[in-house]
Amino acid sequence: MITTADQTLLRRAIGLAAAAVDQGDAPYGSLLAGPDGSVLIEAHNTVRRDNDIAAHPELKLARWAARELDPETAAATTMYTSCQPCGMCTGGIVRSGLGRVVYALSTEQLVELNPQSGAWPTVPQDGPALFEQARTPIETYYASHLP
Repeated sequence: MITTADQTLLRRAIGLAAAAVDQGDAPYGSLLAGPDGSVLIEAHNTVRRDNDIAAHPELKLARWAARELDPETAAATTMYTSCQPCGMCTGGIVRSGLGRVVYALSTEQLVELNPQSGAWPTVPQDGPALFEQARTPIETYYASHLP
């Protein structure tokens, strides 16, 4: 359920997206709020400026949270973002342990506004293969890193 407080912070994320456009960047903005609703960090998309395909604001914030927050604090945060996170960013959000995401535009709405947003080709993948060889580093690592 999206609250009035959520809407206020979501408007701020949309404002970050608008500011990104003013700076020549793509129109996506995000912020991370702590358990008390205070803004911990904010970012906008800098893919073009940084020549970095991973410079999405959601991934920047997830990486920051993974480095800077303890797991309990991360789990109590909320990310507010102007558009629904893509698959890459969703993976980062999950791995960083963030507690919640609130977004303005869904992926479907974004594609309606900009059809190129949904024009990503798929990459052929073949596998699995060489299980016996591939399992050795995995088993070795986890045998020494798990209780």
